[in-house]
Amino acid sequence: MKVGVPQGLLYTKYHRFAKTFLEELGAEVVVSPPTGKAILDEGVRCCVDDACLPMKVFHGHVAWLRGRCDMVLLPRIIGLREKEYICPMFCGLVEMVSHSIPGLPPLIDAPLRATDRQSLTRWALEAGSALTTDKRRIRTALSAALERQRDGTHAPETAARAVRVGVLGHAYNVSDSFVNMDLRRKLDELGVGVITQEAVSRADMEAEVSLLFKRPFWTLAQEYYGAAAVMRAKGMADGIIYLSSFSCGIDSVVTELIQHRLGDFPLLILKLDEHTGQAGFDTRLEAFSDMLKRRR
Repeated sequence: MKVGVPQGLLYTKYHRFAKTFLEELGAEVVVSPPTGKAILDEGVRCCVDDACLPMKVFHGHVAWLRGRCDMVLLPRIIGLREKEYICPMFCGLVEMVSHSIPGLPPLIDAPLRATDRQSLTRWALEAGSALTTDKRRIRTALSAALERQRDGTHAPETAARAVRVGVLGHAYNVSDSFVNMDLRRKLDELGVGVITQEAVSRADMEAEVSLLFKRPFWTLAQEYYGAAAVMRAKGMADGIIYLSSFSCGIDSVVTELIQHRLGDFPLLILKLDEHTGQAGFDTRLEAFSDMLKRRR
């Protein structure tokens, strides 16, 4: 049984979990290729016009899997922590994809609220039933997947630089070199080091979020705000670059919170969509780099 896994959205954070779970159940995992122009163009063609760039890219990845697998893993992700949610478009992603892309194989679309082990087990039993009726095997696969996910979670190493910036935003924008126009390489060529959210501890982020008048109910917004605040407070970076998806509701809120918290600390917000031009992107990046170097 071949199960397709789209290399978009939260794949970058949870691909170890997804692949291990499916492989432990005997599935052959087929992963769509890294984002490129063909995948983006297909996603733009399939997806609704007012969706953000990452959603359009994800549609392109799902469309690529047509005819290459027997099923597609597409969990309906509701939340990652108790009484918190992620992007509301994730809740309707199954319907968006299934109604926009014809000819898809069956979807493994069990609702996923990853708040505790019990909730994950419920999801695993429902999702795994598409591949086996052996519940013990499904529970074992879940345990292996969780262990693999824990082992692979670490902050990426960065080259030592006199000037360092924190690059924040949705993980699928920060990690996808096509979507962010090879941001890491460009910063490296400018002599600027990069640190990401993974370099900040959960406890430090929670401490900053707890100081807000009202705690955001979006898990990802809390993480991005907390990471930016900690990077400034602890001197981890000389400036912050926030990669924001055009038309993203969460980004429209969190960028305001970050600007208010950072004050006069250098912050560059780069908006991304399918029309973003390389020239303007590079010019702003170079200007921001020059400004950070002058400040030192």
